[in-house]
Amino acid sequence: MRNGEGPIMSRSQKSEARRSLKFSAGKGHARSRFLFLFCCSMLMAPLVLAGCKDKVRSGKSEVRRPLVSGIVIQEAKLLPIAESYETSATVKARTTSAIASRVMGTVTSTNVREGDRVRPGQILLSIDDRDTAEKVAAAEAGYRESLKAVEVAKQNKSLADLTYQRYKNLVDEKVITQQELDQIETQKKVVDIEYERVQEIVNRTRAGLSEARIFYGFTKITAPIAGVVTEKKIEIGSMAVPGVPVMTVEDVSSFRLEAYVDEGLAGKLRTGMPVDVVLASMGKNLQGRISEINPSVNPVSRSFLIKIEVPGEGLRSGIYAKVRIPLGLRQAILIPESAIVEKGQLTGAYAVDEKGIISYRLIRIGKRYEHGVEILSGINPGDRIVIGGADKAVDGGILKQGAGKPKAYSEQEG
Repeated sequence: MRNGEGPIMSRSQKSEARRSLKFSAGKGHARSRFLFLFCCSMLMAPLVLAGCKDKVRSGKSEVRRPLVSGIVIQEAKLLPIAESYETSATVKARTTSAIASRVMGTVTSTNVREGDRVRPGQILLSIDDRDTAEKVAAAEAGYRESLKAVEVAKQNKSLADLTYQRYKNLVDEKVITQQELDQIETQKKVVDIEYERVQEIVNRTRAGLSEARIFYGFTKITAPIAGVVTEKKIEIGSMAVPGVPVMTVEDVSSFRLEAYVDEGLAGKLRTGMPVDVVLASMGKNLQGRISEINPSVNPVSRSFLIKIEVPGEGLRSGIYAKVRIPLGLRQAILIPESAIVEKGQLTGAYAVDEKGIISYRLIRIGKRYEHGVEILSGINPGDRIVIGGADKAVDGGILKQGAGKPKAYSEQEG
C-alpha cells in the first residue's frame, strides 16, 4: 500500500470488480424494462376490453341468406297413374316343326335351303332307298303268291262242295252208306278251313306290302306344313338317324311371344288380357293378348311362362320384344324432369318451405312416364318443389318476395 492512497488491488481483483459492476448494471436495466412493460399493459387493458365488448353481442347472430328469384314452384300431389309390369319376350312362330328321319340311311339329295318357302308334302331331301325298294319288291311277290294260293283254295272249296252234294244225294237214294258221306263231309270241312287260312295269308301279305311301301316312303322326307325352312342340319352324304332333327320349318303366317313374368303376378293375369308389345329393332308397337298361362313356377327364377298372340306380318322368330302388361291404377307423386337436379352421384330436387327458404333434398326416383318422373322417397304430398329455374336455386337461399309463383300440377299434366 502506497502512502496517501487506497489499498493496491491485483489484476484479478480488478477484473472481478468490473464484472460485478456490469452484472449490477444489467440487472438494473432488466428491472427497468419489466416495469415499463407492466405499465404499458395496464394502460392498454381498458382499451382492449372496450374493443372486445363492441364486437361480442348477446343472443343469436343473424344469418344472411341470398335472395333467389326467377324460379317456378309446383306443389307435389298424389296423382292416379296406370300401373304396369314390364318384361322382355322373344318372338316365336306359332307352329314350328322339327323334321327328323324315320329310317337310317345316307342322304342322297337335298332339295331346299335355309330361307326357302315350302308347301305341305313337298320333298325336302331323299335317303338311300335301295334296301327298302327290295323289301317292297319282296312284299309284292309274296302278295301275288298269296293271291294265287287263295284262288287254288277257292277251286278246291268249290269241288268239295259239289262232291259233298252228290254224295248226299246218293245216301238219300240208298246207294252209298252214311259212313262214306261222313268222310266226304270231313274232307269238305278241311277244304273250307284251308280256304279261310289262305285268305288270312292274303291279308297278312297285303299288310306287309303296305308296310314296306310306307317305309319306302320314309326315304323321301317331306314338309308337314307350309312355311319357311329356318334351319338345315344335314347335307348330301351324311347319315340320317331316326329321331334326330335334320330340318326346321316354321309357319310364318302367325307368331306369338313367350315371356317369363314374376311369380307375384300369378293371380293377376288372365287369358285374353291386352298387352302392349314394343319391337324396338323393327320400330313397331303392337297390341297383343295373353293366350296361354303356364301355372307352374320355375323354382330357380321364381317366374312362370306366358304366351301372347300378336299379328304376324313382317315378324321373325327370335326377335327381342318388350312387353308391358297393364295392372290398373295407383296413386303416386310425379314431378317434371326439369325439377330433378343431379350433383355428382346425388339425385335431388329443390324444395321451398313455408318461410320461403330453399333446401336441396335427396330423392329416390322410380319409373319415368310421359308427363313426369315418379318419386319414391324424399318428397311428400303438399311439398313445394322448384320445377323451373332450378339452376338459379341455392341451397339455403330465400325466395324473393313476389318471385316463384306456385304452379299446381294438374292430372292433365301428370
